[in-house]
Amino acid sequence: MKKVFAIIAMVGVFTFGMTQSVSAQDEAAVDSAATEQVDSLAQAAADSLEAAAPAPAETEVEEGGMYKNIKTKFIEGSAGFMALVAIALILGLAFCIERIIYLSLADVDSDKLLDAIDEKLQKGDVEGAKDLCRDTRGPVASICYQGLMSVDKGVDVVERNAVAYGAVQASLLEKGCSWITLFIAMAPSLGFLGTVIGMVMAFDDIQRAGDISPTVVAGGMKVALITTIFGIVVALILQIFYNYILSKIERINSSMENATVSLLDIAYKYNEKYGKKD
Repeated sequence: MKKVFAIIAMVGVFTFGMTQSVSAQDEAAVDSAATEQVDSLAQAAADSLEAAAPAPAETEVEEGGMYKNIKTKFIEGSAGFMALVAIALILGLAFCIERIIYLSLADVDSDKLLDAIDEKLQKGDVEGAKDLCRDTRGPVASICYQGLMSVDKGVDVVERNAVAYGAVQASLLEKGCSWITLFIAMAPSLGFLGTVIGMVMAFDDIQRAGDISPTVVAGGMKVALITTIFGIVVALILQIFYNYILSKIERINSSMENATVSLLDIAYKYNEKYGKKD
């Protein structure tokens, strides 16, 4: 019996040990499988987030992009005709800038100048008034100076001299404006000339190929359209500058007319005070 119990006990211990060993192995296997499953889920989630995330915006901007596009279109529009349009733009802008600078220097405070002339004449200082006009730039000062040259001869003579010299100054203000209008008219005309030549090129391509497919006529049509666009753009740019110049000329002409009237009043007061007669 003791041997039987001993054998049963040994079998039980061995069985218990095997059970524990199997249980430990099972738990390790389960833990390993769980770990692998968690890792796979985490990787899948990371891949999903990466796929769902928006692509980062490009931070680098191509330098000279606009210049490069203009240069490309310029070449595509046939360099010969596009060069003519560009020359019209450059020359037109040169005349516009020259007129703007001249008119800006000619535009002075006429009211302040006339007040100073009146103050000088009320003191009888005609030469001082002339020096003041000589030291002041602009057509208003020139008109006042011509009027003061004959202030002692009467108001009628002052008016005649001021009006005559005012016409001369008005023509100087408009000097060069005819060239600006010429380039405004030339720019779209050159563009349309390129358009006509581009159409002729397209028909020549059709004649040579014996086909009217878009690929055959695309080159000539592109030249036609690009030259027209550039010509119209140049005309618009020059027209804006030209209208600004005209507005400045009108304002200066108005100042010249007002200055002439004011100068006659000043000359009349001077003649009345110092006994001058018309």
